[in-house]
Amino acid sequence: MKNNNDLTRTKTSGYSPQISRDTHVQYVKGVGPARANLLKRLGIETLDDIFFYFPWRYEDRKDLKKISSLNLGNHETTLCEVVSSDVITTPRKRMKIFELTVKDETGFLKAKWFNQPYLKKYFQKGQKVILSGVVKGNPYAAAGLEMESPDYELFGNEDELIHTSRIVPVYKATEGLSPKQIRTIMFNTIKASSHIVKDYLPEDIIRSNNLMSLPLAVKEAHFPEEFTDVNVLNRGTSPAHRRLVFDEFFLLELGLAVLKKRETLEKGISFNVKDGLVDKFLKGLPFELTNAQKRVLGEIRSDMQRPFQMNRLVHGDVGCGKTVVALVSMLIAVENGYQACLMAPTELLAEQHFINIHRMVEALGLRVALLTSGIKDKPVDDISGGSAQIVIGTHALIQETVQFKKLGLAIIDEQHRFGVVQRAALRRKGFNPDIMIMTATPIPRTLAMTLYGDLDIAVIDELPAGRKPVITKVFFPSQKERIYSLIRKELSMGRQVYIVYPLIEESEKLDLKSAIEGAEALRKYFPDIKIGLVHGKMHHDERESVMSMFKSGDINMLVATTVIEVGIDVPNASLMLIVHSERFGLAQLHQLRGRIGRGVYDSHCLLLAYPPFSEDARRRLKAMESTGDGFRIAEEDLAIRGPGDFFGTRQSGIPDLKIANIIRDIGVLEAARKEAFDLMETNPDLDRYPLLKETLQRKWMGRLELVKS
Repeated sequence: MKNNNDLTRTKTSGYSPQISRDTHVQYVKGVGPARANLLKRLGIETLDDIFFYFPWRYEDRKDLKKISSLNLGNHETTLCEVVSSDVITTPRKRMKIFELTVKDETGFLKAKWFNQPYLKKYFQKGQKVILSGVVKGNPYAAAGLEMESPDYELFGNEDELIHTSRIVPVYKATEGLSPKQIRTIMFNTIKASSHIVKDYLPEDIIRSNNLMSLPLAVKEAHFPEEFTDVNVLNRGTSPAHRRLVFDEFFLLELGLAVLKKRETLEKGISFNVKDGLVDKFLKGLPFELTNAQKRVLGEIRSDMQRPFQMNRLVHGDVGCGKTVVALVSMLIAVENGYQACLMAPTELLAEQHFINIHRMVEALGLRVALLTSGIKDKPVDDISGGSAQIVIGTHALIQETVQFKKLGLAIIDEQHRFGVVQRAALRRKGFNPDIMIMTATPIPRTLAMTLYGDLDIAVIDELPAGRKPVITKVFFPSQKERIYSLIRKELSMGRQVYIVYPLIEESEKLDLKSAIEGAEALRKYFPDIKIGLVHGKMHHDERESVMSMFKSGDINMLVATTVIEVGIDVPNASLMLIVHSERFGLAQLHQLRGRIGRGVYDSHCLLLAYPPFSEDARRRLKAMESTGDGFRIAEEDLAIRGPGDFFGTRQSGIPDLKIANIIRDIGVLEAARKEAFDLMETNPDLDRYPLLKETLQRKWMGRLELVKS
């Protein structure tokens, strides 16, 4: 191994006095300031970043084939001897092409590189060389075979082979820096400095989970020597990958365990759960709560009685009754003299919640206020003075100018659109108010263990009695007459219909049908039918007027955008047509479908899809046809979109997963979560493990304040 000084020498900077994980990448051998700027695009700024920038795939270049055995179209590797080399300049574009002719005892092969004439100085006649690339046919080449821009290595010391004759890592590159150049930087760095990587996990966790050491795992993940099954490597399930995946999950879960431990020790409000307001409210409902709603409310009551802050996630299928559960929780806070607020991700959702909650508590004589950025006369004084007992709003609720008199409960609707930072800002509005998070659709179990791992979780896994399954079918534009026939049939029986469009009005950029032009066309096709139109650009009073007419039956057909995805309960609506259904997300399609099937009638969801569309769109439509179970829909949505779509949002406030996959690695996730939470119970301040403590803070970028025992 070369000494550390070799690693840090550059043409411009001399020597770095000391090598550590935080050493800037420009001091790494073969990098320098110019390449450091290119590496920064890949998120590589320090030595530590190099160690943990892993290949995205591997190629098996161990099998050295004879030239006569090379297969056209395949990526092959061959050991051969240089016959001749030449630089050719094309007459038109004046492009310089370096051509190399090589041979072995079975035949000849030509290799060419474009605009790299300097390569000629590396190859001498009679020299042994390994070439690795895609084999192409060329009738003008010797033996009719050639490779364009293959990887090459001069055959010599086998220990120094990087690009051929081994399992070769392939890294995602950037303009100005090829995968081969990155591979060389990685090889030199790991060879010289992998001793900097230290194991920080407790020995008993390494032993009980049969984990490879971290330094070896880093080496093997970059340049496999001990484990060389390329298929297993590309699946990310080799022993080295398993160790790295375990570590990512462990540090994520340990951070979540710290947050959960800290929040469970936070002094909160001990509510006296009186049942005056709650009983009065429940007796006024035209239905009885489901057993699942009663169970979850029992968990929430227990949380609110404790003198510690509640941090609970409530999720369930569309139409399971989360709003009623949230409202009962609010009434407990209000009856104790506190205020309650509900924060929604959009103004439309906030308005829908406000209208529904205002209607539901009107008989109780409670004051409900709406606060969004679009409202001119903001009820800021009512909130600070305490006369607004229940406040519904958007991000406006966490602005500095908004002060609550006595906030006791904060409910966040659709947590995946809010992050840890927003939650903390809302928490600061009161003296550690209880926090409840609701999501519109179910949360897959893997996300519950990761994105929501610091919360107590309650599941409403039962729909109200009488809900009938919705029959869902995909249609194409050629079947439009069939669609209209089904719509007319439902209307003739006195039922009502939703028609949903992806856009409000025509777009020059997108060739999609819009709600406004759709409503005009439908009025011509159904001249005897009363048709209403609602969309997000309407004033909420106008929009609510149209929706009220639809609820009362004065309108038979409601043409809408996705403004109807929550808050509307019309039992007489039995059919929904979703136009351009291939453009909607799976969770959104399922949520829209939840607007029908609320009465005693058979209901139909028609998905009008316009080909051609992507494979992901096909999977979404197939999932909608095959199941109405929101929990299965949620798992399929995660499988289609991939974890990155959920973890990619910086709002989540939790570390990114670079190598772990919550779908593929569910078993490792469960093991890592158990170890992390067990460790937090036995050693909450991590004082026995200083290196682990430092690594955890580094991973969470200082966002954690460790619990003091």
